[in-house]
Amino acid sequence: MAIKKSTKKVVSDNVATGNNEITLRESIFPLFLVTILFFLWGFAYGLLDVLNKHFQEVLHITRSQSSGLQGAYFGAYFLGPLTFSGYILRRWGYRVAFMTGLCIYGVGALMFWPSGMKESFGGFCGSMFIVGCGLSTLETAANPYISVLGPPKYLEMRLNLAQAVQGMGTVLAPVLASHVFFKSVSDSALQSVQWVYLAIACFVFFLAVVFYFAPLPEITDADMETQAQDDAAEGTETTSSKPIWQQKTLIWGVLAQFCYVGSQCAVAGFFINYVTEAKPGLSSAEGSNFLSIAQAGFAIGRFIAGFSMKFVKPRHILFVFLAGCVAFAAACIKGEGNTAVALIHLVLFFESCCFPTIFSLSLRGLGRHTKRGASFLVASVCGGAVFPPMMAVVSDSRNSTKFGMIVPMAGFIAAFSFPIYLNLFEAERLDSYSKSTVGLDNKMSDSEKLGIDSDKGTEEIRVEKL
Repeated sequence: MAIKKSTKKVVSDNVATGNNEITLRESIFPLFLVTILFFLWGFAYGLLDVLNKHFQEVLHITRSQSSGLQGAYFGAYFLGPLTFSGYILRRWGYRVAFMTGLCIYGVGALMFWPSGMKESFGGFCGSMFIVGCGLSTLETAANPYISVLGPPKYLEMRLNLAQAVQGMGTVLAPVLASHVFFKSVSDSALQSVQWVYLAIACFVFFLAVVFYFAPLPEITDADMETQAQDDAAEGTETTSSKPIWQQKTLIWGVLAQFCYVGSQCAVAGFFINYVTEAKPGLSSAEGSNFLSIAQAGFAIGRFIAGFSMKFVKPRHILFVFLAGCVAFAAACIKGEGNTAVALIHLVLFFESCCFPTIFSLSLRGLGRHTKRGASFLVASVCGGAVFPPMMAVVSDSRNSTKFGMIVPMAGFIAAFSFPIYLNLFEAERLDSYSKSTVGLDNKMSDSEKLGIDSDKGTEEIRVEKL
């Protein structure tokens, strides 16, 4: 008998819901709804990059001081996934994690209002920390949810295309900022920040209500272990039987993600500083417009990479794109004028698919460890709290943002070790997933053959932890 798929709002992680073989058609609506979250944190991240330069001008602070925004935002990414966000996800599931993240995000956005009233940069940093806690909770849930929601064969493609929507949010944010934040360097400029975040708060609270009522399939650790077993039955090599501390690909992926995200945030956070220095006479508003163009290239790169994964192995695409990051970041150090502007645009283009591809390749075959592994990968985003301050200090030491590009270049080089490792030692295992038919046809899975059923639609399966 087939497993009846569960639609309960909260399901124990030890319970098989039957959602491990969701088909492409069944995944369309939940994918659409969760992809809205990707746009939300893309928009928030795009605003963060612009606020960095905006606060330098309005509050008269240095580059090193303004990098405190990145420190607060991405510092929350270290705290959240390893403490409350990861626990909420494993204890109550994806739906509750989505709602919790949205509510925390909304509270942080509301806190921008009193921070603006007091003209307090410390208050803005505190507000951004709360926003980061909310967004890290959303990422802890949304990235693995997109990864497991549908046929395993298309995991990398699915996450890259969802992340491309996130890139669209980062495009819109600088455009908005160039017309709202940079109109004047005055107290009214802070008021514009307040109103933008008030609107964000209202929207995310509304979205939390939508997620409560939406028909989202819950996918548990037991489902992921069943899916891993189904893949193994088809000849795919999985690693779920090993304890999580022996998952070498995951550990290397976490370290690579830390270095990559740190470098990406450093480049984006000081993008406007870089282009206004490289091309004297360029205003901050014009620099913000250039950032929007670069973020458009970033989003386009994700769409290109996502669709290319239908024909090219994801590990090869990651190798090429990270190599491009290293090469063009190095060239930015000596760039001048329009050449420098073009080079930093190319850095953002090649950054495009790196985060989702590192994330998805690191999760491959984890089975029962998927949620915990995702928590570690999202926590590694805290690299964004480390690299921007380092780049600020190096830039201030020479009074040159161009010289400061040596910091993200070093991070990209470290992250580049991951695709080298994958292509040398994990190629056969990763490529075997291209033959997976789980979720693609009506073939009876191993769990169905064992008769996991009951009128309740779920059956408890004990999953060994760690």
